[in-house]
Amino acid sequence: AIRLPYVSSFSDAPPGESLPQGWERWTLSRLKKATQYKLVDYSGRTVVKAQANASASGLVHPPDVDARAYPLLTWRWKVTDLIASADNTQKHTEDSPVRVVVTFDGDPDKLPLADRLFSDSARLLTGKPMPYATLMYIWENRVPAGTVIPNRHTSRVRMLVAESGRDKVGSWQEVTRNVYEDYRRVFGEEPGPITAIGIMTDTDNTGEN
Repeated sequence: AIRLPYVSSFSDAPPGESLPQGWERWTLSRLKKATQYKLVDYSGRTVVKAQANASASGLVHPPDVDARAYPLLTWRWKVTDLIASADNTQKHTEDSPVRVVVTFDGDPDKLPLADRLFSDSARLLTGKPMPYATLMYIWENRVPAGTVIPNRHTSRVRMLVAESGRDKVGSWQEVTRNVYEDYRRVFGEEPGPITAIGIMTDTDNTGEN
């Protein structure tokens, strides 16, 4: 029998401070304040609640998955409000109330010098090597769903707008994405193995809650 790769759901765990098996806290930079994550009961189901106060950090689950063999990723998310001044097309207001992050392996020696230098700088701040490529699904204020937004520092991080605007604020939304096809569209190449799935709520650039 083939065992399908499975990322432990927050709904599998009881409410409290402990994370489900496989999940760990993810620090973007030693210089950034951490977002607070807690498992809470919501109408009889455990969900993870993120509270950001001028902060940026996440939770990450490191599976080893072939994106071509297992391309579909499904999650549920809800935002109680948007970040009023956020605009992910601008460096100084690049924040999102919810992000689902997928990282990929690859050959760093093939990267341009500027990307390799940025990766070295990021490693000094985080203490960990930067992934070869990072695809972020975000909820944007204004930019239409489907838009690809480049990172202002490196070509190895791209944002894909999965939801936009206020129409669905306040209600749970289920999202399914073909990560394999999204990667090919966003980066213009075949993806390597998926090395991590993560979530993040960040307000470090706007300073909001």
